[in-house]
Amino acid sequence: MTGLSLLIAAADKPVAADFSDTPLWLSLVKALFLFVYLLVSVLLVIWFERRVIGRMQQRPGPNRTGPFGLLQTLADGMKSMLKEDVRPKAADALIFTIAPVIFASMAFVAFSIMPLGGMVWMFGHHTPLQLTDLPVAALLVLAVAGVAAYGIVLGGWSAGSTYPLLGGLRATAQLISYEIAMGPAPVAVFMYSGSMSTSEIVAARADLWYIIPACVSFVIYVITMVGETNRLPFDLAEGEGEIVGGYFTEYSGMRFMMFFLGEYINMFTVSALATTLFLGGWQAPPGIAAIGDGMLNTGWWGLLWFSVKLWMFMYFFVWLRGTLPRTRYDQFMRFGWKFLIPVTVAWVIAVAFIRGADAGFFGDGTVGLFGLSFPISSLIIVAVPAVIVPGSTWIWENKVEAGARAREEESVVPDEIDPWAEGYPVPPMPGQRLVESRGATAIDTKPATTGAATPARQEEQHRG
Repeated sequence: MTGLSLLIAAADKPVAADFSDTPLWLSLVKALFLFVYLLVSVLLVIWFERRVIGRMQQRPGPNRTGPFGLLQTLADGMKSMLKEDVRPKAADALIFTIAPVIFASMAFVAFSIMPLGGMVWMFGHHTPLQLTDLPVAALLVLAVAGVAAYGIVLGGWSAGSTYPLLGGLRATAQLISYEIAMGPAPVAVFMYSGSMSTSEIVAARADLWYIIPACVSFVIYVITMVGETNRLPFDLAEGEGEIVGGYFTEYSGMRFMMFFLGEYINMFTVSALATTLFLGGWQAPPGIAAIGDGMLNTGWWGLLWFSVKLWMFMYFFVWLRGTLPRTRYDQFMRFGWKFLIPVTVAWVIAVAFIRGADAGFFGDGTVGLFGLSFPISSLIIVAVPAVIVPGSTWIWENKVEAGARAREEESVVPDEIDPWAEGYPVPPMPGQRLVESRGATAIDTKPATTGAATPARQEEQHRG
């Protein structure tokens, strides 16, 4: 086996999660465990976000309710539950209530396929720390995200108001656009692991996480997951300065809390998928995994490593919100359609060629580098984009600079200006001189040459 095969080839046969010793009642217990795990995580991350951003902006953040302000989020949630539930008069009552339920429930469903740990003993049964798994489990997250978009657009439409409708359409367009780029991003992981089952993906790569061979997919996925969750700097569906408050402008009380809860659970869901696909899931880091013959990489220890990786992404979300300004909507959409999608497709094609070259479809010639042998075809496939991408970037930057210089030359302010050149008066720019025009002369002399009755002459004739 070549050196590249040792680096990126998947295990011979990934082991899927075994649910044979998991009765129905135990699945219900695990579902309740996931529900509590997510709710507690949401309470903590809201407190964490407010405290961290407060420290970044030199203010204390919540520090009164409970020790270190830990109970502030719970108090805010209770306040929202007890507030008066106001519904606009023109709203569709049924859809107005169903929309936030759809949005929040889909976030819980997507988290059900995440493996939080390996095989554990639970109430006398040997079961995986995962609610369920499917042969195409990784695609379930994308499918559920598409259904969640209905909750957003229905929430904006059912309010019977203009601004929520605009926010709903805007958010839906944003979600659909970035789901197109998010979908192909994990394809490289699927090709390396040979499976789309989340448990098999984790089992296929315990020694080298897929963030290394699929680094481009990881970067693309991280960008798209921020856009998918409507978080700063991509929270354009909630632009207060443009569309008041987005699709949930008319929501209050418990209905608003459902949208709020769904947004944070979506953050955990996309972060959990990134952890599963690119960071080895519940597997311990390579150095820690070697301690005690893997003692810290079995059982309930997996939940600890999974949670640590998950909270690394949550800190990334918080850091983005505290540092970056909101982008402009047209720039954000142009970036998704004209950059992310083409780059994702090109990367998937490159990975397919690399996997084919590693399998020997383009020849068996190898080159020795750093004590390892690499297929010549694989090196060529890697070298071609390495040359094309910088070259294309250089040509594009020169083109942009030439266009900017041309616009600067066209926008040079002349020293003199004819205020009547276009047929209507135009004020001069600072530093410009006015030129006497025939239009101004004709208008100034028109009463004298034509003998028209001006108001002064009419008043003189009236007096006479």
